[in-house]
Amino acid sequence: MSTFDDETARAVASARAQLPETPPADRVVFGFDGYVDNVRKVVADRSDPETYDRLDTLADYGDRVQASVAADSSLSFEWLQDGTRTGGHTSHLGRAFGHWGFDPVMIGMYGDPILDVFAEEFGEYDLHTLGEPGSTDAVEFNDGKLMLIENGDTMELDWERLCETVDRETLRTSLDGAALLGTGYWAETPDLPDVFDGLAELWGDVADPPETVLVDPGDVRKLDGERLQKGKAAIGRLNEVASVVVSANRVETQLLAETDADVEGESIERQAEVVFETLDISLFVSHGIDRSLVVTPEGTTSVAVPSVDDPELTTSSGDHFNAGLALALVAGVDPAGAVVVGNAVAGAFVRHGEPPSIERVTAFIESYEAKFDGSE
Repeated sequence: MSTFDDETARAVASARAQLPETPPADRVVFGFDGYVDNVRKVVADRSDPETYDRLDTLADYGDRVQASVAADSSLSFEWLQDGTRTGGHTSHLGRAFGHWGFDPVMIGMYGDPILDVFAEEFGEYDLHTLGEPGSTDAVEFNDGKLMLIENGDTMELDWERLCETVDRETLRTSLDGAALLGTGYWAETPDLPDVFDGLAELWGDVADPPETVLVDPGDVRKLDGERLQKGKAAIGRLNEVASVVVSANRVETQLLAETDADVEGESIERQAEVVFETLDISLFVSHGIDRSLVVTPEGTTSVAVPSVDDPELTTSSGDHFNAGLALALVAGVDPAGAVVVGNAVAGAFVRHGEPPSIERVTAFIESYEAKFDGSE
């Protein structure tokens, strides 16, 4: 469990001082995925048709799998659906920013024609579909989640297909005057670096392009070393025309670092610094359940995360961290304070199971320290 320290206190003070009560109602653009998420929970034991105990932890799930492997036996789980919603980078960040009064443009996989589940939720936004969405069974546990994913058309997306489906003029118009472009997930869109190169070239045709591009690499274990190296080079080229911020979780951070250095046994801080040094970007952020890190040319800041014993929902907590991070960067909060805002949005989300209002985010930041000693 992490503790509230002086470094965290300074970052929290920055967030309190710099995050405005009313964020700017700017246009923001998100691409290029889309999912329909089925939120699931696993039954540990059932005593009758109405009564059961939930399997609470991913560790317990793993123990049962290991025991079955050791016994050379098959294994079955009963699971229950606990809701269906739209998912992916574009849906989660578009939903959050729309909730905060921004003007989202969403370019992603929403079906052809656009499926009702997307049209009903995002119909008032500027919505452009590129193909068929993927689907995810997101199994919730108190200490993590298991994501079973069927990819949609993101696997086939490259710059040529993007321009064939949403023409260059529409892309240019969408980006012109926008405060931020958010992109995800590289792991589910193997040719996303080709899109980055196309965007870098397009940037010169945009009168007022976004200053910030947020990149969520996703579970890069799915990408081989050669593809990772080529993608990292493309991200660096995009940073020549915009301020690129890459945000990854702990596992993703380690894997990105391992493509360029031997980081076995190294601290997460050192792994994050290796990624920053080799990506040639403006900011690298590594978020975790106990601490989140931000690496800039000036150095590394580590911000403690207040724990939660009984989360309402953990699926997409990383996306909500990215939403908070992006909100803070658009609002002009410094990098350390922006990480606090990311932690606050994710923390409020997992506690309440819905995107938090600005008021709930600021209240979380105001009571940040109290959440470590149980007084709040």
